[in-house]
Amino acid sequence: MKQNVDRRTDSGARPPKWLVATLALGCALAGIPGAHAQTLTPPITPAIITPPPGNSAFLVGNAIGTQGYVCVPITPGSNTTSWTLKAARPEATLSLEFGGQTFQIVTHFLSPNENPNDAAVKPIPFGNATWQSSFDTSRVWAQVLNNASIPAGSHSSCPNNNSIPCLLLTAVGSQPGPTGGNILTKTTFVQRLNTKGGLAPETGCFGAPDVGNQVLVPYSADYIFYTRQK
Repeated sequence: MKQNVDRRTDSGARPPKWLVATLALGCALAGIPGAHAQTLTPPITPAIITPPPGNSAFLVGNAIGTQGYVCVPITPGSNTTSWTLKAARPEATLSLEFGGQTFQIVTHFLSPNENPNDAAVKPIPFGNATWQSSFDTSRVWAQVLNNASIPAGSHSSCPNNNSIPCLLLTAVGSQPGPTGGNILTKTTFVQRLNTKGGLAPETGCFGAPDVGNQVLVPYSADYIFYTRQK
């Protein structure tokens, strides 16, 4: 059964049909009897954030969380400062809604890449964006490579102005869960689409006295996980 990925622009609105349909996939991964995996058809996206041919979507979730920022000097010793994601972190929960209930499927955070693959940039950063399955605790680490990003508001897959960019992240490592679970270890790419919010504030980082200020900014997004086609 094929489901089309529809655009979601209002985090408080009724979840799109593709999110509801994908719950069956999550249930199947969790081993719930009677559930059947779905074939997902992701939205059309600009080439720069589209996985290369040979990859197919296998899991989707809507994320609600925060983007963390810290106020730092633009250059060492400078009195000019800016908000940066460096040394800060994303934190979010990916979920699906079904039958009026919300089901958590993945957690998203920053953590050290404990099992880098050949795509990992050297030297390995202090932490990479991480997604961990709520079903079997398998993990995937991913990173934006080759400037794979588009501005929010620039495409129907990334429609909300004044929001964080939409991205294509390449898997740079993965790890099974402690009992051998591998839901996310097959991930090759992760798309972040339909972003809403999450930009650094316009206040609180004006100069040297503000260095070290930190802020967590709410955001929402849809994350689509891809794997190599067999």
